Amino acid sequence: QVQLVESGGGLVQAGGSLRLSCAASRSINTMGWYRQAPGKQRELVARQTLRIGTIYADSVKGRFTISRDNAKNTVYLQMNSLKPEDTAVYYCWAEYGIEYWGQGTQVTVSP
Repeated sequence: QVQLVESGGGLVQAGGSLRLSCAASRSINTMGWYRQAPGKQRELVARQTLRIGTIYADSVKGRFTISRDNAKNTVYLQMNSLKPEDTAVYYCWAEYGIEYWGQGTQVTVSP
């Protein structure tokens, strides 16, 4: 089993920045971030895979950056130029035979 622990969410003004962290209980090649806003379906934000590389949602391209520290089994999501529509619960995601999810961290962007 794999455990994922997110941190770094909070309240920020539009145009500001946040960095989310996700620490995994073991090394995993395929990891990423999803988000879910109230009344919306969960959507891909960014993910890294060994074969296809890095994928970003069109809505966050140029503003968000996914990175990782393999020594710490940790993936990050740097979020810049935040918009109110970025407000959502952000979930860490990993695939290691099956899919795993973190418990989520709230990101709220005020106008």
